[in-house]
Parts: sequence; C-alpha cells; structure tokens
Amino acid sequence: MAELLDASGIRLGASARDRDDAIRQVGALLVEIGAVDPAYVDGMLEREESVSTFVGEAVAIPHGTNAARDHVKRTSLAVVQFPGGVDWDGQRVQLCVGIAAQGSEQVQILSRLAHTLLDADQAAELREASDPDTILRILTATEEEAVQ
Repeated sequence: MAELLDASGIRLGASARDRDDAIRQVGALLVEIGAVDPAYVDGMLEREESVSTFVGEAVAIPHGTNAARDHVKRTSLAVVQFPGGVDWDGQRVQLCVGIAAQGSEQVQILSRLAHTLLDADQAAELREASDPDTILRILTATEEEAVQ
C-alpha cells in the first residue's frame, strides 16, 4: 500500500464536529493530494448514508459510491487522525482512512486495511501516532504481510 499513501496524505491531531465533518476533512485531503475531484467528497457522504464505514477499533474507512469513481483521478489513500474522537453514529472514531479507487481494487484495499486496522495493537499505534512515518510504516507492513 506504500504506492497509495505518502506523508502528504496524512494529517495528525485533527478535530471534527461530527461524522460528516470528519468525512469532509479526509475527502478534502484526497482532493489536496490530487487523487480526486471535489465532487468525490459528495459520493463519500452519500456512501455513509447508505452504509456505515465504521469498522471497529475506533477506525472508519470512508470511500465513495460506485458512481463517484468517475471523480477519481488516481487510486490513493488519505489518513486523518482525530485524537479527541468523533461520534460516528454512536461509535467513537479516532482514525479515518479515506479511499479513492478508480476500479475494483477498492475491495482489495479494504481487505488489506482491515487486516491491520482491526488488530488492536496496530490500531492503537495508528490512533496514537505522533508522526506520519509511524502511519506509513504500519500500513506498508500490511502490504508486505498480505503478499506472504
């Protein structure tokens, strides 16, 4: 997953009013790094209305609807950390990993992320990371484990 995420796509120490604000922030980061058009963020919000992207361990993985793929310029990830937590439909989220995928690779990316993000120790390390390199190291290790 190293090819999908670099330090410019990571924000630490953020805060959000609510779930939608958190999604807008991770979506704006995807726009900022050139992965998507601004309209993709609407698709992320639409996806969240139909099915929650909360996955457990204080982590959510927002991504756009199938129709929103038209607004993806390149497959990429963005990570926003919310140390104070965000209410996510009654759950607490501290780490938001936004996905922009051009095609069917979204399922594989979700699977790889789930492998790491649902591991309590690794999820805690990501939630508490004080530098982007920690997040890059953990998510890169996920890719290497996935090929073994």
